[in-house]
Amino acid sequence: GMEYFGDKLRALRRKKTQQNDLAARLGIVGASVSSYEKNKQYPSVEVLIQLCQTFDVSADYLLGLSDDKNFNTSTLTEEHYRLF
Repeated sequence: GMEYFGDKLRALRRKKTQQNDLAARLGIVGASVSSYEKNKQYPSVEVLIQLCQTFDVSADYLLGLSDDKNFNTSTLTEEHYRLF
């Protein structure tokens, strides 16, 4: 079956941290993390980026578009790398 955003987020977070600690790191309230994990709401793009960086996964993975946790860098150009 399809794993939803909240399920993936919860699994990743439980390996690393508590809801409130993650919320503090992201600059949001704990209730927001809880809502994300219960699939009641989705984070802003800014928070999504922070989540991807925090757990070292791709947005495609978190959003359920890919089962590959790793960010695919094979299509990046030198220009993309300069942006980082």
